[in-house]
Amino acid sequence: MILGGFLFFSVSIGGAIAWIFSKLFQHTTQGLSLLCGGFLVGLLVLDIIPSSFQLYKSFGLILGILIGYLIFQILNSLFHTSHSQNPSVSLLAIAIIIHTIPISLTVGNLLGNAALSITITASIILHHLPEGFALSTALLSQGERLWRLFLYFIAFSIFFSIFIQIGQYWDLTEKAQGVLMGISIGLIATASISEFILHHIRSVTRKSFLTYILLGYLLSYVFHMLIE
Repeated sequence: MILGGFLFFSVSIGGAIAWIFSKLFQHTTQGLSLLCGGFLVGLLVLDIIPSSFQLYKSFGLILGILIGYLIFQILNSLFHTSHSQNPSVSLLAIAIIIHTIPISLTVGNLLGNAALSITITASIILHHLPEGFALSTALLSQGERLWRLFLYFIAFSIFFSIFIQIGQYWDLTEKAQGVLMGISIGLIATASISEFILHHIRSVTRKSFLTYILLGYLLSYVFHMLIE
């Protein structure tokens, strides 16, 4: 639960940064959505995809990406059929939770090593800053209130803590972890491109469209340098 608290602290910092940017773009929800889309693409290109292909075999990741794409298509049609107000936010939240499972299971396996405790804590705080920023930007672009944002963060921390506990007793195979990571990549990629970028391609001018996306990508690069 302590590590879950650190994760809550980390995503909250990312959320606070996102709130500042939401005030800068308060007159355009489309701009905030495009910023989020550019940030998510940068997060995938600079951090998640390269590190995943270093850790896991290509077959498991590619299989997971295809499964993630299919899951996105199914969930997207269900959310839109049920007239859900924020399908993009829900899809992104699911993707981030799935992305956290291999990490939290690994942390659970390493908890017995006291020498790694400080490293693990620092890694959790830094690694989940971008996730907090991305989810917060997505929520704020939909006009959600801050209390709903904290509910997402609390749920995120609870899931993280649960899978850490599971990781102490269950060692997930590397192949299964690779598939899970691939699913999260597929979900994040399709949600960011379809829901946050292409959905607003005709809502703003071409210049503004490129500016918001490039700014989001630049922010992901800044976060990437912090994590490195």
